[in-house]
Amino acid sequence: MTFSERFREIRTGFERPFWVANISEIFERLSYYGAFASLALYLQEQLNFSAQQTGTLTGIFGGMVWFLAIFGGAAADRLGFRRALSIAYLILAAAYFLIGSIGSAWLAPIRNAVPLSLFVGFILILPALGISLVKPCVVGTTARASKENVRSIGYSIYYTMVNIGGAAGPLFAAWAHRRFGIEGVYRVAALSVFAMFFVVIVFFREPRKPGDAPPPSIATVARNFCVVVGNYRLVLPVLGVAILLRVGLWIYPGVSVPWWIWLGLLALVLAGISRFMWFLLIFTGYWVVFWQQYIILPGYIHNYISSQSDERILSTDGVTVICFTLALNFLTRKIPAFQAVILGTLITSVAWVILVLHPTIWGAILALFVLALGEITQQPRYYEYIALLAPPGQQGTYMGFAFLPIGIGSLIGGWFGGTLVHHFGEVMHQPERIWWAVTAVGVVTTALLWVYDRYFRVAAAAPDRA
Repeated sequence: MTFSERFREIRTGFERPFWVANISEIFERLSYYGAFASLALYLQEQLNFSAQQTGTLTGIFGGMVWFLAIFGGAAADRLGFRRALSIAYLILAAAYFLIGSIGSAWLAPIRNAVPLSLFVGFILILPALGISLVKPCVVGTTARASKENVRSIGYSIYYTMVNIGGAAGPLFAAWAHRRFGIEGVYRVAALSVFAMFFVVIVFFREPRKPGDAPPPSIATVARNFCVVVGNYRLVLPVLGVAILLRVGLWIYPGVSVPWWIWLGLLALVLAGISRFMWFLLIFTGYWVVFWQQYIILPGYIHNYISSQSDERILSTDGVTVICFTLALNFLTRKIPAFQAVILGTLITSVAWVILVLHPTIWGAILALFVLALGEITQQPRYYEYIALLAPPGQQGTYMGFAFLPIGIGSLIGGWFGGTLVHHFGEVMHQPERIWWAVTAVGVVTTALLWVYDRYFRVAAAAPDRA
């Protein structure tokens, strides 16, 4: 096939909803990563949260998206993609506007009536409600609005759009921060996604294909969740108790819970989960390491390297992914999927050592570059491994739960990063130890993945693996 024939095939292979949805995804990702890039500085410097509170709140913002994504697909199918997308962009516009208005006078009555951390935490959860609808709509539209012969290219276009938005987000945040102040980052983000509401209403038409399977109900998704978890009658109540304890400590930081209670809750959870969930929990360590670029790196650079730096540095990851994904995937194509996951985890983990050895702006950029190479190495192969692990007929369920480590990693990583900054930065005045601790988490995760691969590889392929 000649280049002109291939170009014609691509040009005619996608219906209009494909392009509308994927272009809107650029602006959704731009707004999200722009908001994420500025969030730590906004919470600590503008709203006067401590380093520990900042870490926890930032982790909530990054983590809730991936939990709700499990149920967002079912909700989007029930609503229809056009309605779900338009609702999602309205929710996002309101959520980003509220984040940028936390310190405004018109919110003072509510802000003063409840603990500030609880008030801010609730607002930071709101974007997840919108994003959890956007993602399944865009991916679903890519599947329905593209012909079979170009569908794989369609997914590549989707992945590229996501990374264009991810790379542009910190650049946009830096521009808005300088021009309108840090609150302006969130108000401009709100305008960006609000514009996408009108784009969807005017240009998007519901993509339909003959023979589409009926959408699963929310109840079905919840039942699948219980099956994948394992002994959910034990695990879910224990997790509920742990979450309530954590929320209580967050609201009343002067209260403490003995370490043996946490250890006991952890032991009960580990005793009840399935082998598949064991793998997901181990892999959570990767995302604890990865998310520190948004949770603690901006504040670290601002406080310990250069107060003149801005959010633009965080575009390194997205730019690297765009430029090197194809080349690195070609070089690692013969490595078995799980070994590629282990290798990528190790690369991402040791990337932070660069910042310890070279505590400069360029050292941070190089660390983020190496971190992104680890991401590229493991991420496509991770989903390949999940697909191989899933029993027949449960691939969709397993792929939905593949997002869990991303969310758990952000929630744990927020608390963990904030604790490291407080202990090593504010108490011990040895901030470089922060990155040794982060790297240690990644190295331990790599070792646990190796052990899991060695001892559970055959068992994980057995019918009882769920």
